[in-house]
Order: sequence, then C-alpha cells, then structure tokens
Amino acid sequence: MEAMGIFSRLGTLIKSNINDLITKAEDPEKMLTQVLLEMQQQLVEAKKAVAIAIADEKKLQKQYTSETDKAKEWERKAMVAVRAGDDNLARQALGRKQEHETIAGQFQQQWISQKQAVEKLKDALRLLNNKIEEAKRKKNILIARKKRAEAQQQIANTMQGLGDTSAFDTFDRMAERIQLMEAEAEAGAELAGELSGDTLESKFLQLEQGGVGSEDDALSELKAKMGMLEAPKGESAKQLSAGAGGGKDEHKSDSKSTSAPDSGSSLTAEDLKELEDLDLSELDKKS
Repeated sequence: MEAMGIFSRLGTLIKSNINDLITKAEDPEKMLTQVLLEMQQQLVEAKKAVAIAIADEKKLQKQYTSETDKAKEWERKAMVAVRAGDDNLARQALGRKQEHETIAGQFQQQWISQKQAVEKLKDALRLLNNKIEEAKRKKNILIARKKRAEAQQQIANTMQGLGDTSAFDTFDRMAERIQLMEAEAEAGAELAGELSGDTLESKFLQLEQGGVGSEDDALSELKAKMGMLEAPKGESAKQLSAGAGGGKDEHKSDSKSTSAPDSGSSLTAEDLKELEDLDLSELDKKS
C-alpha cells in the first residue's frame, strides 16, 4: 500500500539518533531545523496517505453493506415468489441473493483487512507525531546546550585574552602621557603667571616672606654653631666703658684675660685688641 510505503521511508528518520546527526553537522541548530522540517513534510504526506486509506476503508464498508442489502432484497423477492406459487422465480431470486452474498463476503474481507491496516497507520501516525514533538523538545534542549557551550567558549577566549598584557601596557603608556601633559600644563601656568604678573611686587612679596637673605641667615647660624660668630658692637662698647671706670685691678684682670684667651671663645688676644681699638675710634667719632 502507498501509506505503508511512506512509513517505510520515514523509518530512517524515526529511528535515527539526532545526536549523531548533530555531530556530523557544521551547525547543529540548522541541522536540527532541517531534520524537523523534513519530518513535518513527511508527516503531512503520511496524513494524506492515512486519509486515503481511511477513505478506502469507508468505501469497502459501504460496498459490503450495499451487497448485504442487495442479498437481503433478493431473499425478500424469493419469498414473494414462493407466496405467489412461482417456485422457478423463487429459485432465480435465491440465485441472485447468493451472488450478492458472495460479493458482500469478499468486500467484508477487504474491509476488515483495510480497517486493520488503517488502525496500524493511525498508530504509526501518532508515533510519528510524538517523535516530532520529542524532536522539537530535544531541539530546544540541544540549542540551549549549544548556546551555553558557545558562551563558555567565549568566556574561555576572553580569559585567554587577559593573559596578553598589551592592553594593560597601553593603559600604562596612556597614564605616563597624561602625567606628562599635566606637568606641561603646570609649567605653562607657572610661566604664564611669572610673565603676566608684576615683577617688582613679586620681589617685595618674597622679601616679606623671608625668601631673600635665607642664605645669610643659614651662614650666621652655622658660625654661631661653630663659635665663630662676632659679638655685637653694642656689647663691646659697654665692656670698654666698664673697663675705663673700674680701676687698675680690673684693667689688670682684663689684661690677663687678653693675654690668655677665654676657654669659651675662639678669638685671640690680637683680635680682641683690634676690636677694642675699632670700637673706641667709633665712639670718639660719635662724641
């Protein structure tokens, strides 16, 4: 039968393992879609074939019923002939009844056989439909697995890319370049301020802030630390005045002090003598 031939052609599709087909396909999703498309087309053809088989079954059933009804009709006519006393006519009617019963028997056998075949086709059609639905569900699962595998592969590729330090080297170079730009900008701002401001006012500002003479102050501190700092002129004048009114004893003591340098001072007797002479001359000028 044509319907059975269709189902025999579908056998390979129904029994095939979709996973095996996927391993041979370059794109599993496209392969699954193609397989399902073919199965859907075969299902449509199978439904048409089953419909034709069902129509043949119905036709055989009607033919069987028709022949059975004709056999009954000729039996009724034979009974009419018997009642009329025409046995010869009754025999002819019974002969015609036998013919229709024989044909009805043949149609009955064909009908029963076709009915059994239709039931098998219906079962196969339901099985095919279930296989297609199962394939759809499996397709969705496999596509989800494929997308998950692709995502994992993409993550793996990204992680491999992180091992390459070229991107981070680029960040470092850009950071150095930005630092250079910042330094240039600060230098330009400082230079612009110096060129655009009042130079004289800037000098006085530095003087008030103690910027000028800082080296002299540092030198004085160093000399004081070394004990080489000269006594202030005011104190020398006081010492000379006290020496003049204090008598010979004090002068002698001063002489002794001049002859031997003080243990706390690093100046020699000649230095002190010269300092006293210098201070007296300045006092005479002032008086």
